[in-house]
Amino acid sequence: MTAQRGTEADGSELGRFLRARRTQVTPAEVGLTPGAGVRRTPGLRREEVAALAGVSIDYYTRLERGRETRPSLAVVDALGRALKLDADERDHLQDLVVRAARHAPQPPTAPSRTVSPQVKLLLESLRPNPAYVTSRTLDLLAHNPGALALYTGLADWPAKQRNLARYLFLHPAARDLYGDWDTQIRGCVARLRALAGTDPDAPDLAALVGELLLKSPDFAKLWDRYEVTRGRHAQKPKTFHHPLVGEITLTFQGMQLEGTPGQRLGVYVTTPGTPEHDAVTLLDMNAPERVIRTAPSGS
Repeated sequence: MTAQRGTEADGSELGRFLRARRTQVTPAEVGLTPGAGVRRTPGLRREEVAALAGVSIDYYTRLERGRETRPSLAVVDALGRALKLDADERDHLQDLVVRAARHAPQPPTAPSRTVSPQVKLLLESLRPNPAYVTSRTLDLLAHNPGALALYTGLADWPAKQRNLARYLFLHPAARDLYGDWDTQIRGCVARLRALAGTDPDAPDLAALVGELLLKSPDFAKLWDRYEVTRGRHAQKPKTFHHPLVGEITLTFQGMQLEGTPGQRLGVYVTTPGTPEHDAVTLLDMNAPERVIRTAPSGS
């Protein structure tokens, strides 16, 4: 009971501070247009703070109500900027977060990267069609040979580093490979943004987003736009300009793998006897790795 009371008290203090500070900031101070009519809330609304900090309204509301006590350093910094906190106020916010988290449950660990033997067998059976398994943050967890060959240069990276978002933004071959690179990167960021809105402290997300914000101006620009998608419209043909097989357009199918921590199966489907099928057969025959590979589970 003592630990529970401490958590509620500290959480309430954090919430009181956030509520008090947002009432002291006007929309004009953060570049927002007040709009017509009388505002019931002095200062900023919750949804405005959430948007400025890059988190979901639900997550910010839980912070104010003391139901969320472990915001990441990145979220704390973003709240400090959104609420126009000075140095002392930022320090106070960080102190409140530390106190509130002392008696809170441990944060969730990163989801397992283990791919089941049945799924590995499925990847093998789909050859020569390129097929792979990704985590919810687009880590490449397993693949058949053709999938690795399709993403030019990805085999040059260690298995732990292979992530499709990282590839899109940081690999020099990616921009030339995709016929619609601009569209691909927008969809990629929107998908990560959706995950960040519902689980901003996800340990498997924070490091990836931090790296891409630091290393890719294109990613940072799109991240600030706060577009979101859950991949419902991602089943469209994709065109590749591949150095080995030339220009090919492949039909893509992605699906959630049941009983996994957010793992997805991606397959490029071709019809036997077509030029596309001949192209993926050639990729499969010339793959950098000729067996099913799985990224180490310790990463």
